[in-house]
Amino acid sequence: MYMPSIFGEDLFDNWMEDAMNSRPSNRRGYARNDSSVMRTDIREAGGNYELEIELPGFKKEEVSIKLENGTMTVTAKKAAEQPKNGYVRRERWTGSCSRSFYVGDALRGEDVKARMENGVLYITIPQEVKKVPENHTVFIEG
Repeated sequence: MYMPSIFGEDLFDNWMEDAMNSRPSNRRGYARNDSSVMRTDIREAGGNYELEIELPGFKKEEVSIKLENGTMTVTAKKAAEQPKNGYVRRERWTGSCSRSFYVGDALRGEDVKARMENGVLYITIPQEVKKVPENHTVFIEG
């Protein structure tokens, strides 16, 4: 019986192999150090730093931003779904990924503005703030 190449013989498997091998052997979740997850652009604009972090497929409720000890950590968590019968192949993963940025000890939660739009997290951070060291969680608008 002829079996289409998507089941493991050649055309699509070779094509997909590069994309799959960019992640460590953990194919069930997002890889924390994978450069294709949470791609970030940072620019200076009007006395602020503006970050644009790609988070395709994530909802605002699945993303958190925490400030602690001068480090801002952005974490995205995708809840595991129960596989439904009938799937031949599943390529969408569940799990979590995170990225940390040093922002200085003076930054507070109310100094940071964040919004989520079309799978992109936009964060605005002032370049200079008064020093008041505390740990805060940042609210995401939108």
